[in-house]
Amino acid sequence: MNKKKSFKWIVCVFLFFAVTILYVDRQFLSVLAPALTEKFGWSESDYSNIVVSYQVAYAAGVFIVGWLIDRIGTRFGFALFMALWSLVAMAHGWASSVLSFIVVRFALGISQAGCFPCAIKSTAEWFPRSERAFATGIFNTGSMLGPIVAPLAIIAIYTRMGWMTTSLLLGIPGLIWCAWWLMRYQLPDEPVEDAAVSAFTEKNLSFIEVMRYRATWAFFFGKLFSDPIWWFFLYWLPKFLDKQHNVDIKQMGTPLVVIYSITIFGSIGAGWVTRLLVRHGHSVRSSRRLVMFLCALLPVPVIIAAFSSNLWLGVVLIGIATAGHAGWMANLFSLVSDSFPKTAVASVTGIGTMAGAIGGIFIAKIAGWVLDATGSYTVLFVISGFSYLLAWSMVQLFMPKPAEPEPN
Repeated sequence: MNKKKSFKWIVCVFLFFAVTILYVDRQFLSVLAPALTEKFGWSESDYSNIVVSYQVAYAAGVFIVGWLIDRIGTRFGFALFMALWSLVAMAHGWASSVLSFIVVRFALGISQAGCFPCAIKSTAEWFPRSERAFATGIFNTGSMLGPIVAPLAIIAIYTRMGWMTTSLLLGIPGLIWCAWWLMRYQLPDEPVEDAAVSAFTEKNLSFIEVMRYRATWAFFFGKLFSDPIWWFFLYWLPKFLDKQHNVDIKQMGTPLVVIYSITIFGSIGAGWVTRLLVRHGHSVRSSRRLVMFLCALLPVPVIIAAFSSNLWLGVVLIGIATAGHAGWMANLFSLVSDSFPKTAVASVTGIGTMAGAIGGIFIAKIAGWVLDATGSYTVLFVISGFSYLLAWSMVQLFMPKPAEPEPN
């Protein structure tokens, strides 16, 4: 039992590094966006189309990948997708035209679609329900560490070695991780007990069966209305800092590091608070509901950042908003493993992640149009401030009540 307890945290470390690598590889384009825009002569709409190509591929990919992972398993499936996206990251160095960037980003989106379905399924395989938000919050800090590492490492490599070398070096950590995962990952000898899904038999649910559950739609709409804001910050933060505060590429690292360092507190903190409330006698459901509402409130003040001329006030407000997102996601992802058997977790995660990517397509197009037309970030920051409250309302609307039966 002690070995089992210790290995689940080793699994959490695996997942943490996987998500970190995912975000470094995903974000290196946005970190270099101001420099690449100048180098290749992109308009805001060109950049928007490049971003959208990734989003379209990611949306299509997670829809299929979740179902695939539930059938081939996390050990082989995770290694396969990590290897593919690492090779695609290396291929970025050969891109030069808008079309070639669209193609390579599309390939990256398809291959990176396997990460979160695998990660959430692995968490369900090893962690009991009461610990999943905490475990998810820990490994999901990789989505903050990645953006911290990205500007520090990528800017340093790019300014010294250029675009091609930067791309080639970025693919190496993922290939190392694949070998590590294949050698070490295993399923527990005994399934983790989970009373929340005892009504299910551990069988593969069909797509039609999964879509009949209200919990699927709660996750779908929760992701649809919250993920676009995270995508917006990931892809447009460097451009916002450059335009609003004249932060050039050599100075970009420090404000981005501060923003994503603040974000880490939201990811771990929300999972920890949920776990604490459960230990003090509150139900998992009520604990998640409260913590998610508090997280949905945190992005509201980010609206001020669109008007402020003070760089560090803007940085702190954006950091608080992204901390709210991180805490929100730690609990939203855990709703899936709360509500479904492990054989369906990756499928439902894929469906919701597809919804988030579709939302990301819309925010990318809106950002391109708004910025080309007005040059102002005000509308985009207003949307960012209130989207999580809408997402929270949709989750509450669609989640079945504790006594409400789901389809048989």
